[in-house]
Amino acid sequence: MSTSWSRRDILKAVGLTTAAGAGVAACSPATPEGGGGGGGEGSASTFHGAWPFMPPPEGHFNFAGLPYAGVPTSIIGDGIYRDLLVPPSAMWLWAEKKWEYLIAESHELDTDGGTLTVKLKPGLTWSDGSDLTSQDYLTTFYMQFIQRSPAWDFITGLEAPDDTTVVVSFEDPPAVLERYVLKSNILATSQYGDWAERAKAIVDAGGTMDEGDGEALGTEFQAFKPENVVVSGPYDFDYDTITNTQLTLVRNESGYGAEKVVFDALVIYAGETTEVTSLVQSGDVDYATHGFAPASEEPFEAAGYTILRPPVYSGPALYLNQDQFPEFADVRTRKAFAYLIDREVNGQIALADSGKAVVNMVGFSDNFVDEWLTDEVKGKIDTYEQDVDKATSLLEEAGWTKEGNSWMTPEGKAAAYEIQFPQTFADWSASGKNIAEQLSEFGISVTARGLDDKQAPIDIDKGDFQMAIQAWGSSTHPHPHFSFVQDLFVHNIPIAKNQGGKGYAFPLQDVETSAGTVNLEELVTKSGQGLDVEEQKKNVSVVALAFNELLPIIPIFERYGNNPALEGVRVQGFPEPGDPILENAPYADNFVTLEMFRGTITPVEE
Repeated sequence: MSTSWSRRDILKAVGLTTAAGAGVAACSPATPEGGGGGGGEGSASTFHGAWPFMPPPEGHFNFAGLPYAGVPTSIIGDGIYRDLLVPPSAMWLWAEKKWEYLIAESHELDTDGGTLTVKLKPGLTWSDGSDLTSQDYLTTFYMQFIQRSPAWDFITGLEAPDDTTVVVSFEDPPAVLERYVLKSNILATSQYGDWAERAKAIVDAGGTMDEGDGEALGTEFQAFKPENVVVSGPYDFDYDTITNTQLTLVRNESGYGAEKVVFDALVIYAGETTEVTSLVQSGDVDYATHGFAPASEEPFEAAGYTILRPPVYSGPALYLNQDQFPEFADVRTRKAFAYLIDREVNGQIALADSGKAVVNMVGFSDNFVDEWLTDEVKGKIDTYEQDVDKATSLLEEAGWTKEGNSWMTPEGKAAAYEIQFPQTFADWSASGKNIAEQLSEFGISVTARGLDDKQAPIDIDKGDFQMAIQAWGSSTHPHPHFSFVQDLFVHNIPIAKNQGGKGYAFPLQDVETSAGTVNLEELVTKSGQGLDVEEQKKNVSVVALAFNELLPIIPIFERYGNNPALEGVRVQGFPEPGDPILENAPYADNFVTLEMFRGTITPVEE
């Protein structure tokens, strides 16, 4: 890509200076409450992590819908430590392409019978003393129905023939249903049973969440804030010690995996990148997955950390409110912005080596393009390399005009907007500010505004934004279907309804493409159907080309982790760079969480 930014400009914007490093080093260390260092006789072994959790009363303990359609402002949301509280059936090994079971002992997909059967491990219990049974699976999936999880695009029936058997029925064999079922965090019927019964009544009557009892149930459920989480994993919250700065997860001796996990407690420090940067630099955090500023990496390494760079398979995208601004509903405008923005510079400024410009612009990771798209399909892809002349031509074709150095919209108004982004996400914040600078330099005035990271996605869902930075792609599974769900459903009409809005308001039905009129919502569902890989590729290709042509959102760069791991102080056993387990997406099948379940990440021996 061509760019008007010099390497010096990039380095200056990134902050790769001695002063930046010194500023990081000057931050004071934290003092954990309840402490604990390494292992050894007579001492509690403690792992120190970090996550931007939201404590009560703003944060709550409603874990329904996780990980696909969770209730906003849950205390740890989609945090990597939730699996240690309410484990899923299994975790996926990305390099080996196979499942490693947790609370399940097996599963079987019967395409002829149209069923997915999961067998639970016997003898599992909840922290309230009740047994974990197949009924809890039914409860979990009915809660996902309330949350409009895309899993219900495939599910046609649920059954629990005995306490350790769950049968999920479907019509067409969905390639992605395994993921929806096996990675769902299972919830306790003792806590959610009444809600599940109400959802089941709607399902049994053939109803939906968009009418009558469904709409009322959805609204009521968003306000459900239980006082605790009934857990089945090896850890539970120490509720009395939760503060604004840290929380502690303590052993749940009766939980699944309690006999293998080695740490007595996990201290999780609160904070986004700015706060956690100082905690890493002072050696108080053993591992973190935040999007750290490039200037932080050298001081981290000097403090003894190894920087792990797992692929995240997603990144920031530019969202445009197509309901509020008719000019954004014109595909020519969106294409113009894609040609205009220098994605390579944006990624460098945000994350240096860990921010790689999106090349293919098909809505899923460049890492998977060769696997899913044929050479013929790839030949049809527009890579939208920066081309200011093309951008100018498309805007003029769409009715934009220029007065002096400033652009006017087709309605004759000055082109002036605000771009919002989560202020506390250092990488997305840098990306948003740079997009504002690039568009403003071109003559479209854009003001940057940082928001609380919990409020930003809610505002998008409600349609309360102009331009915004939010996610494209997905860390939940290699199958492109999940990326399409994130791109087209999560902050768009299908799931934004949970917050009473349209999101960025790109219509998915009767969409005009060069291949004809399509229903993108149906196509996304179809992209996850069937077990014939070649047929899946055809369906994936249709959605990929439609995304590339229509650009409902504009992907900017693909993120790779710059995760600091501190080996040998409190913790040992982190994977070495190059280990295949580092292909696991850090926000889905996190390798540290998995290695804790295995008992291979352990306290340092004293």
